Amino acid sequence: MLTFERISKTGRDRISVEIENLIIAGWAGRDAAAIEHHIEELAALGIPRPSTTPVYYRVSAATLTQAERFVVLGPDSSGEVEPVVVSLADGLWVGLGSDHTDRKAEAVGIALSKQLCGKPVGRQLWRYEEVEGHWDQLVLRSFATIDGERVLYQESTVSSLRTPRDLIRKHTGTDTLPPGTAMYCGTPGAIGGIRPGTRFEMELEDPVLGRTLRHAYDIEVLPVVS
Repeated sequence: MLTFERISKTGRDRISVEIENLIIAGWAGRDAAAIEHHIEELAALGIPRPSTTPVYYRVSAATLTQAERFVVLGPDSSGEVEPVVVSLADGLWVGLGSDHTDRKAEAVGIALSKQLCGKPVGRQLWRYEEVEGHWDQLVLRSFATIDGERVLYQESTVSSLRTPRDLIRKHTGTDTLPPGTAMYCGTPGAIGGIRPGTRFEMELEDPVLGRTLRHAYDIEVLPVVS
């Protein structure tokens, strides 16, 4: 069960929900050059090109976590900030998450790598219809602590990505997702390239309504013993 604080123009409430289906939309950019940039980032790590874009990966919903401490095996994983759409009984809500991925495993198989790491997700949601009209003005941002230094890791308006509604339509053929479904909606490129860190902080800023969603987690690396 995940617990969210839901924030809308009519007020706030808290809800505990069981997410039954998790979808990771990969290569979800609108701009062909931006998609190619991200593909080349991953290719530099030995990760093969996708067969088509966007790609929808089904991932176990049990990988979703709101914990502030995140444990991974080996030193080869990294986070990626993404908008996350959550379908509840009363419609679509938007939050943020990290598609934390083992890059060494990703070079072997992308679908495999998606299953190996937990998927951090924030604790707050906005009603999607309240931001849909100015969606392109929202800003994704992440910071990573690398070699003891906190650095700006990603920063971009979500206009670089396909809208959630577009991703949903391409996946389901309808305008919505079944209740109990979450979809990660793509990520901008990393500033300075993809690399691991010991802490990952992420934000989704709404400059129109003057609010920001935030979440962060510390990363503990377990040793790989042969």
